[in-house]
Amino acid sequence: MNHRTFGIRTALGTALVLSAALAHAVPARAALQVFACEPEWGALTQELAGDLAEVHTATTAQQDPHQIQARPSLIARIRNADLVVCTGAELEVGWLPVLQRRGGNPKVQTGQPGYFEAARYIHMREVPALLDRAEGDVHAQGNPHIQTDPRNVLAVAGPLARRMGELDAAHRADYEARLASFTRRFTAAIAGWEAEAAPLKGVTVVAHHKSWAYLNAWLGLDEVGELEPKPGVPPSTGDLEALLQRLKERPARMVIRAAYQNDRPDRWLADRAHLPAVALPFTVGGTPEANDLFGLYEDTLRRLLGAARP
Repeated sequence: MNHRTFGIRTALGTALVLSAALAHAVPARAALQVFACEPEWGALTQELAGDLAEVHTATTAQQDPHQIQARPSLIARIRNADLVVCTGAELEVGWLPVLQRRGGNPKVQTGQPGYFEAARYIHMREVPALLDRAEGDVHAQGNPHIQTDPRNVLAVAGPLARRMGELDAAHRADYEARLASFTRRFTAAIAGWEAEAAPLKGVTVVAHHKSWAYLNAWLGLDEVGELEPKPGVPPSTGDLEALLQRLKERPARMVIRAAYQNDRPDRWLADRAHLPAVALPFTVGGTPEANDLFGLYEDTLRRLLGAARP
């Protein structure tokens, strides 16, 4: 063998070794490309899928999920998605259909296996007997803010894990195992939270928006007023003054709002009624402490209990 032949073979061998090393170093593409409409469903999907899914969340905790722009970046994401996970119950009605249409992805259209609505697995509260849009931002299927009760997240976890297993059958056992782990940990956490939250039962609150029906039901909070005269309608000074007068007859212990909402009306009322104004995370990322589903409810309780103390 001459030196030239030996050099060629050595170079080829080195290239093959490098190629193999690079193949191991570069992670494989996640089995599922998931488009989550809200942070809570992005967080739940990641809990159930781990590195089997690449999850993109369309909104942040600092945005009103009712009012999102159908940006080109979101159209591109939904175009390549295998699964879309949203609240449903008309929460995304102003923007998700636009993304679905412009994305042109048949897999994630409403009614297809790649489209998942969390609200379908929840007993909905505040379903209107008569739908009248003159009453403000009213949802025909009920209050869509289901994530404020962790029991609802647990109810959604099973159906979501099964859907991912249907779409990615090769990893069905992995989704089932992660579901079992999450269910065990989250069930224990809920029991702890409920014990910790016992002092909140019957505590009266004023809410900025109709965001807390499920939180109220879970913790036994008594909502005695809302800043918005109609859902989605910003309160005027007259509205706030009228509410202040009503609170003299039935006082509240605190004013609560979601992290993304304008705090000026809350502070106006809180200053005059001598109440604490409490910003709750509302979803994952709403506060620095609410950095996952467990932190979301832990920080919510911490803030409520802090405001309720005499």
